[in-house]
Amino acid sequence: LDLKTDGKRQLKCFPYVTQEHPANQTCHLVLGISSADLEFASEPTNKHVKKSAGPCSLRKECPEDHFSFLVQSGAANVVAPKICIENDLVLGTVLNNVGIGINTVLVDGKTGKVLKTTNFDTYSGDVKYIIDFLKEMKPGSVILMASFDEPSSKLNDEARNLIAELGSSSIQKLGYRDNWVFVGAKGGLVKSNFEKYIKNDKPNNKYDNWPELIDLQGCFPKTLE
Repeated sequence: LDLKTDGKRQLKCFPYVTQEHPANQTCHLVLGISSADLEFASEPTNKHVKKSAGPCSLRKECPEDHFSFLVQSGAANVVAPKICIENDLVLGTVLNNVGIGINTVLVDGKTGKVLKTTNFDTYSGDVKYIIDFLKEMKPGSVILMASFDEPSSKLNDEARNLIAELGSSSIQKLGYRDNWVFVGAKGGLVKSNFEKYIKNDKPNNKYDNWPELIDLQGCFPKTLE
C-alpha cells in the first residue's frame, strides 16, 4: 500500500484481485469507503477465517480489515436468493425475508453490522419504496442486492440512476426476468467490480423462461479512517 497525490487530493493505491482482474493496481481518494474500494479483494490470508457447514459455508478467505460476503440470485421463481455476511445467513428463505423483485442487505461499512434487510417488489409494487430507501442511505454504507423472479418491471429512470450511483454498471440494462447480483457503496467514485448479470434469453436459459442462478462472493474493505 502506498500514498500518492494528484494535485490537492491524497490517494491510496494498492493492488486488487478479482476473478476478472487477476492483478491490477487502483487508487482511491482517502475519504471513506466507496464503490471503488469494493474492487479491492486482497490476497487470501489465514488470519480471518470462519468455517462452518450450511448455506454460508465459507469458500473465500479475507484479510482482517475486510468483510466476506456471498450473494446468490434466485433461480427462476422457485429458489429464493440468499445473502451471507461473515459466513452468517442474513437474507434467505429460512429467515422469511425474501420476495419477488430486488432483495437488499444494508451494511455498516465500518463495522460490518447488518443494518437492514428489505425486499422490494419491483415487478408489481410501488417503485417509490426502493427510491426512498436508496435516497436515505448514509455515506459509507454498503449494499448487497440480489434479484428474484422478475426485478425490472417497475424500475424507472430515477431508481436505476440511484443504483448506478452506488457503482452498478448493469442496472441500466436490467430487463424482464434477467438475473442480477451486486455489491456497491454510498458515496462511490467509480464502478464496482462486484456485480454479475445474465440476460433472460430463452434459447440459452437454464430454466426455460429464466437464466441460471448467479453466485458472487468476495471481500470488501472496512471504511477507511
